[in-house]
Amino acid sequence: MSTLPDLKGAFRQLIATPSISALEAEQDMSNHAVIGLLQDWFSELGFRCETPEVADSRNKQNLIARFGQGEGGLLLAGHTDTVPFDEGRWSQSPFELTEKDNRWYGLGTCDMKGFFALVLEALKEMPLQDFKRPLTIFASADEETTMSGAKAFADAKTIAPDYAIIGEPTSLKPVYMHKGHLAQGIRVIGRSGHSSDPARGLNAIEVMHKVISQLMKLKQHLSENYREDAFTVPYPTMNFGHIHGGDAANRICGCCDLHLDIRPLPGMELAELELLVLNYLADISNEYPGSISVSTLYPGAESFAGKAENPWTKLVAELSGNEPEVVNYSTEAPYINKLGCQTLVLGPGSINQAHQPDEFIGLEYLTPTVELIKKLIYHACIK
Repeated sequence: MSTLPDLKGAFRQLIATPSISALEAEQDMSNHAVIGLLQDWFSELGFRCETPEVADSRNKQNLIARFGQGEGGLLLAGHTDTVPFDEGRWSQSPFELTEKDNRWYGLGTCDMKGFFALVLEALKEMPLQDFKRPLTIFASADEETTMSGAKAFADAKTIAPDYAIIGEPTSLKPVYMHKGHLAQGIRVIGRSGHSSDPARGLNAIEVMHKVISQLMKLKQHLSENYREDAFTVPYPTMNFGHIHGGDAANRICGCCDLHLDIRPLPGMELAELELLVLNYLADISNEYPGSISVSTLYPGAESFAGKAENPWTKLVAELSGNEPEVVNYSTEAPYINKLGCQTLVLGPGSINQAHQPDEFIGLEYLTPTVELIKKLIYHACIK
């Protein structure tokens, strides 16, 4: 007798199982319980499951669940983790599935543990015995921070599917291209001292002012020399997201930190951007030897560029009833794409609900998503 939960029950169990990823150890959580749920469910359907440990993570796991034999087939991918939640800003518990206003609320309903429940529901109604090509379910660790799970999976190259769908919330619109992400920290170390005698110190805020002036020139260079008109923001962006320096008005500032974010277009390597930052700051570094350091705040994400005209994109657009599009945020697509498959990002819910208090998925997405997943599996694994 099957012990598989119904769709709402699967959502409820996944949301009730916290799996927050954070760079700070005190906020970071294991994903083993979510992996265990998925492993039990897909094993009951006859999938062969592996749960490899992910290197460079805090004891996290991936899940690789496979059904069928042969080469090619379809990969359905997603991540098991969520972002932290804003304490006190949720109207109800983020770990309790709550239904109201034709929505299911909960942390991970939309981004994106709920996707696995919808895949499970679709598979219950599929003729698995008719599979001619394999289906793989991949559930990754730490997408919200380092993407180490997807990177490890891509590097291992244990499968070579023909096609891949990553179920991020795209309102069921196929996404074939997106930008990357680079986050850097710049630190200026000066010499503190009494503000009454500026010559006895080196004011780190004043040096940082020069640094920012140079970075503004780089920002302009990026916007004027790189362009992809398919994006709503068609150039690489640079954002100054955090700055802190000094401790008192009557002390020469001895240290100043700046955090910046760059979103490169496809074709721009992260190493190229890192070098551009260093080159633009080279004269200031020479003027103040040893005072300026540049570091990566956390692992970046490469950009992704598929093709709007390839057969898989056209088929998924036809089946979903939505035109292919590009987005400005990042996903695991560049790493999944390394497997050699035609890759798209497509899933239920809106990205506008991701990373927000009272995250939800609209109930209007549930049946269309299950039906679309069934069609994708049919075309890739049975037809």
